[in-house]
Amino acid sequence: MSEQHRRLAVCPGSFDPVTFGHLDIISRATKLFDKVIVLVSANLDKRPAFTLTERLLMIEKVTTGFDNIVIDILEDELLADYVRRVGAHAIVKGLRAVTDFEYEFQMALGNKKLVPSAETVFLTTAAENMYLSSSIVKQIATLGGDISSFVPAEILSVIAERLRKPQNQSPSGKAASAQEIRQVQQFVNAIGKEESE
Repeated sequence: MSEQHRRLAVCPGSFDPVTFGHLDIISRATKLFDKVIVLVSANLDKRPAFTLTERLLMIEKVTTGFDNIVIDILEDELLADYVRRVGAHAIVKGLRAVTDFEYEFQMALGNKKLVPSAETVFLTTAAENMYLSSSIVKQIATLGGDISSFVPAEILSVIAERLRKPQNQSPSGKAASAQEIRQVQQFVNAIGKEESE
């Protein structure tokens, strides 16, 4: 089959960080298409923990067993424009729940209007990954929890190290100031007084 006629799909996501749920969708897409571009995208609604390049490197590390994957970065370009430019036939998206579907359905309709030649293909996540998201992984890792059942072993330590919150830091990520500590103590004291009244 010539390169032009190969079935090409784009599998976009923020992958911040990549999880077993992402890998499940990517793996299944590789069985449906001749070539899959895993596209690391910036999400303007989220503040990332990892740079686009770091996310690309993590995906490279955990997809070495696939011979029909290419990893790329989408920055300052519409997904539809990228899909048209590379000649992809499909956009592959994973769905966890009904809430995912509503958002993804709107995106699929928009992309279909912008690039009619490409279809959006929804793959439902495996049952064991229904709850799994990068946000959950980040929350657990930030508080020192075990994320080994959520992310591949090859990237576990770099994710945990990046996300682990130092003990002397406040939730904002800045070192707690003496003033913040005093405010918390005053709050605790005030709560204690109310309980005793």
